[in-house]
Amino acid sequence: MNNRVFNFSAGPAVLPLEVLVEAQAEFLNYQQTGMSILETSHRSKAYEAINAEAEANMKELLGIGDNYRVLFVQGGASTQFAMIPMNFLSPGRTADYILTGAWSEKALKEAKLFGTTHVAATTAEGNYKRIPNMDEIQLSDNPAYVHITSNNTIFGTQWNELPSFGQVPLIADMSSDILNKPFNAENFALIYAGAQKNLGPSGVTVVIIRKDLLENNPKTIPAMMRYETHSKNDSLYNTPPAFSVYMLNLVLRWLKGQGGLVGIGQRNTLKAGLVYDTIDQSGGFYRGHADLGSRSLMNVTFRLPNEDLEKTFAKEAEQAGLVGLKGHRSVGGLRASIYNAMPVAGCQGLKDFMIEFQRKNG
Repeated sequence: MNNRVFNFSAGPAVLPLEVLVEAQAEFLNYQQTGMSILETSHRSKAYEAINAEAEANMKELLGIGDNYRVLFVQGGASTQFAMIPMNFLSPGRTADYILTGAWSEKALKEAKLFGTTHVAATTAEGNYKRIPNMDEIQLSDNPAYVHITSNNTIFGTQWNELPSFGQVPLIADMSSDILNKPFNAENFALIYAGAQKNLGPSGVTVVIIRKDLLENNPKTIPAMMRYETHSKNDSLYNTPPAFSVYMLNLVLRWLKGQGGLVGIGQRNTLKAGLVYDTIDQSGGFYRGHADLGSRSLMNVTFRLPNEDLEKTFAKEAEQAGLVGLKGHRSVGGLRASIYNAMPVAGCQGLKDFMIEFQRKNG
């Protein structure tokens, strides 16, 4: 394992080493079945047990009960952008979107194909450096739902206090920060997340949905696009991404072993603090993109004095075993994605590199 790097990529992203080792040990012969989980039928008892345990583990970590289902579907968060309005944006109603970055913009764009939408708040004018304040949010009359993106990988911002809108169903894309710290999941009618950032490998999308939202899905849309289809069939209506669900379940077990959301939240705060403190104490050599009150625990975005230095930083960091630090073109500069599975040692290594890089180039 000595040649492994610290992977700061935004996704597909780092996985817990313990999970990879466990999957490696079981890869050829899963629980004495004589075959890999990649070869195992999704109708077998072995896979059905994985599927059921993954749902139970997710509910346990989130502290939610039998009034929710956890579904494992395909198509990524991008498919959810369309499924949500297809299922819940009925004629005469309005879907409200709070824009905090590129992914919320894409979600809104898809919703416009199916009905009336309303931008309840946006921070686009400042290149999405912050999350809007609650007093900036203006809902439409009688909205069908309110949609937020809880964490913004490109801009490095996060809802540090998640909103609530009473009886209005709240829907969140939590692809890049799900299970990163404690929060009240029961404030949400629906949460969705592509797994490849903070839950596991690519290929599976998690949907946590309150059961009352399953009652009146339109019968005029394809079966695969109705949430009730996947709920009634325990996510087994069609062949699921079995290996991805298996890996996700191993990650959920690992999270429980880390002390659940309380334990991982404490560790994430420590990790992010190592990097943000380095930025703040650099005298302006490093400049964070996100405003102080909107900083993400998962994606740290920052700039250097010029682009040439940024290119040198990324190149030398990779040579030092710190990979995936180049920022998104929308922001430029550098981005360190420090998801749940990133060890503290990775953030300490980045901090040490940043200090030495400034000493040589400041």
